[in-house]
Amino acid sequence: MVRPLLSPQEGGLHCHGGPATLGFCSPVPLEITDMARGRCVLRAGETAAFALHQVPAGSGLELSTQEAIRGHLRDTVRSWRSWSELHQSYEGPWAELVHLSGRVLQGLTFQPTGAIVAAPTTSLPETVGGVRNWDYRCAWVRDASLTLDALWVAACPDEAEAFFQWMARAAATDPHHCASMQIMFGIRGERDLSERELPHLPGWRGSRPVRVGNGAWRQSQLDVYGELLGAAHRLRRHLGGLDAPTKAFLAGCADAAAARWQSPDQGIWEVRSAPQHFVHSKLMCWVAVDRAIELADQLDAAERIPDWSRTRDEIRAAIEDYGWSDGVGAYVQAFGSDLLDASVLMMPIVGFVAADAPRMRATIDAVRDGLTGPDGLVHRYLDMDDGLPGDEGTFLLCTFWLAQALALAGDTGAARELFERAAGCANDVGLLAEEVDPSGGGFLGNFPQAFSHTGLVNAAWAIHQATSPGDPAATGS
Repeated sequence: MVRPLLSPQEGGLHCHGGPATLGFCSPVPLEITDMARGRCVLRAGETAAFALHQVPAGSGLELSTQEAIRGHLRDTVRSWRSWSELHQSYEGPWAELVHLSGRVLQGLTFQPTGAIVAAPTTSLPETVGGVRNWDYRCAWVRDASLTLDALWVAACPDEAEAFFQWMARAAATDPHHCASMQIMFGIRGERDLSERELPHLPGWRGSRPVRVGNGAWRQSQLDVYGELLGAAHRLRRHLGGLDAPTKAFLAGCADAAAARWQSPDQGIWEVRSAPQHFVHSKLMCWVAVDRAIELADQLDAAERIPDWSRTRDEIRAAIEDYGWSDGVGAYVQAFGSDLLDASVLMMPIVGFVAADAPRMRATIDAVRDGLTGPDGLVHRYLDMDDGLPGDEGTFLLCTFWLAQALALAGDTGAARELFERAAGCANDVGLLAEEVDPSGGGFLGNFPQAFSHTGLVNAAWAIHQATSPGDPAATGS
């Protein structure tokens, strides 16, 4: 543990320790012992400005004045307002919620590189007092791709090109190595995200351990190829300036999905038990080659279309043969399994099957009946050995998926009701966590969660499309 050196400065203090120096700007005098303390009393109409700066250790650091801090705040507010006015064009139902979620997703983007974090927090537990406490301050390929997909609806995605070029640099300097592509990175492209515990911290409401880093960076998760190429396909009109390495990288991702789809993996939920043949992972490999076929000319890869087409047909046949359970009467979590999993709701969302097709309609009903908790929200799965002790809450993304699938199936009344139940979980400023405590209604998991806000945006858009076909406002930016 680093014990920093606190040194008083005019207008605040410097904090030295480790690889960074922090500067804290304060309008009131600070008492410095082993920590810094100050007291600020404000009366009605008065304001005080505080700021925290960070620079690499050894760099010069000048503390900001009160007027400079207020100026930065004014510039920030002006920038966000202009971004919203220029980019947020969705005008369907729940427009304010969609626009707010778009701003949240934009706020999770690290502007210098284009990386998008899953959440800005670490170790907020999935059960109070439990051990399912993870560091989400990283850029998952999956989460970032789904975020870009949602920004297509909530905003004009100027960020798309920067993100894909960042991915090409961070994930695969050589496009031929996409088969071993890492599934997550640090916001500057860091690859080693080794997980460690901080035993000196008690955790939120005593939920230990507090973790830094995330061991999932070493996992195999085959669905990431599909999410990445799905986002590229959705945003294809915004990607006219892709450079040659980025084109080669995206085509390489499709090749990797075609080569690896028959392998088991840890899947979208990052289980810490043995790898399985998860249906969702197979589905997203199908998406990868399907979207690559449509993007082939844009990726300078037309010669790969025959091979990708054969693989697409093979994956479809395998999912229909082994991903369906006659006993359950639904598509299931993994080949040969009888467990339900909300991730199969993605099948109609990505266009693998129509939502009102008999098998899919039966699956939607099975998920609604079998995975809905007492709070009316949806669990991602139940009764599965995922390699971890304890329970978790209902999952907001899965609830929005069900609402979206119901809308695609034409059941817009049920879709709206479920959407409003999930969206109603937002706090007083419209933010959503990852999960909800099904018994008490409190937030669980990291917060605010990109997954939950992407689910809200996409479900609202799908319901709007289902109720207002042909409306230009239902087609995104």
